[in-house]
Amino acid sequence: MSLDRSVLAFAGFMVLLSVALTVWVSPLFVWLTVFVGLNMLQSAFTGFCPAAMIFRKLGIKPGCAF
Repeated sequence: MSLDRSVLAFAGFMVLLSVALTVWVSPLFVWLTVFVGLNMLQSAFTGFCPAAMIFRKLGIKPGCAF
């Protein structure tokens, strides 16, 4: 799996996790969803993605976006 797909899979997992936590644990977990969304938006414009940096250090082969 390339770095690009790993980042997208991680972001999707975090969104689904935060929605589940919002429904079943506390409505305040909606802020995690907001954080993930804002991080994805700024990553689209700046190219800076902390998750991509971590995955790169873990040895995942680079893709074309990050």
